[in-house]
Amino acid sequence: MSLTVLVAPSGFKESLSAEQAADCIEQGVLRAFPQAKVLKAPMADGGEGFTRALIGATGGTIHTMTVTGPVGEPVAAHFGFLGGTTIKTAVIEMAAAAGLSLVPRDRRNPCLTTSYGVGELVRAALDKGARRIVLGCGDSGINDGGAGMAEALGIRLLDSDGLALPKGGAALSRLASIDMRGCDPRLSEVQIDAAVNWHNMLLGEKGVARVFGPQKGATPEQVEELAVAMETYAQAIARATGIDVGNAPGAGASGGLGAAVLGLLSGKLHPRYDIVMQYLELDRFIASADLVITAEGSLDGQTPFGKVPAEVAHRAKNAGIPVIALAGTIGKGVRLNFEHGIDAFASILSRPCTLEDAIHSAPKLLARSAEDAVRMVMVGMSMTARLNQAA
Repeated sequence: MSLTVLVAPSGFKESLSAEQAADCIEQGVLRAFPQAKVLKAPMADGGEGFTRALIGATGGTIHTMTVTGPVGEPVAAHFGFLGGTTIKTAVIEMAAAAGLSLVPRDRRNPCLTTSYGVGELVRAALDKGARRIVLGCGDSGINDGGAGMAEALGIRLLDSDGLALPKGGAALSRLASIDMRGCDPRLSEVQIDAAVNWHNMLLGEKGVARVFGPQKGATPEQVEELAVAMETYAQAIARATGIDVGNAPGAGASGGLGAAVLGLLSGKLHPRYDIVMQYLELDRFIASADLVITAEGSLDGQTPFGKVPAEVAHRAKNAGIPVIALAGTIGKGVRLNFEHGIDAFASILSRPCTLEDAIHSAPKLLARSAEDAVRMVMVGMSMTARLNQAA
């Protein structure tokens, strides 16, 4: 028997990068079937790992620096430049400067966290001559609508007394005007393309504050406070620039960072896989595979709406290749994924454990789960062979 397995996972937040997850799954596959050919295509969705994935795929360069983190303290961050381009193109993942993993668990309050460091990364890329910026949006720890990023680039957000607002999303409820006069003039000469989850809206019942605020530590009262702040923010952007970000697809990405890219930086928002697949050759790998294994930290009813496993499964299904999804947790509505190309799924957890234990043991758990999945596939292959012989 021969078997070619394509391993195309996302990262596991605060635990495994996409590259590490792919290595773990490969180990499990080969323990079950040492003769298998394993193809690895670690996936990026705009969040953690986005920069290194695109830089690795193009032979580009990484640059490290210190920026203002989401709680206002210095953090180590990075950005990169793509290789092989005619236009000098910087790659930035907002999570490197304002990701949830940079917010200590006891300080997770999206009313106060800031995207200021993202603006510092943009400014550094401009300093190094970027003429185009690809900005990955995902895994954010903020809900400030990208106001901090805008501030770092010279845009002033003022209250009714003409005073600068403090950092954080909640302060935007007092936003009276936006002063664009100090905006970095280089932004008018650079193309900004943001890779966003197209389903993430800024306002409404499915707006960023109500959908993602609780995941970032917001209480029910803070969720409503942030929702009002985002409405005020959208109105101020419309007055300042004439751009309606309130209902624009993707404007709610990364705590509303998409709104600032579109409304204040004159950038463009793109469904994230339209950007990612320009550089990652997933479809070519799928064409060579007999089986696809994808993975992510959580699999639930939200997975079909822009998450890596659903995108991988959609493309594999178009090629008629079966897909298994492995996940740290299995959540509400998970069976919806059967309608979106995933043929089977399993949790990597075999027993109840704490989040800390799961994070610590993730490499071993993921490898074992991949091994178990492939052993089940081998049983099916053996049965098929016997039935074919009998026929």
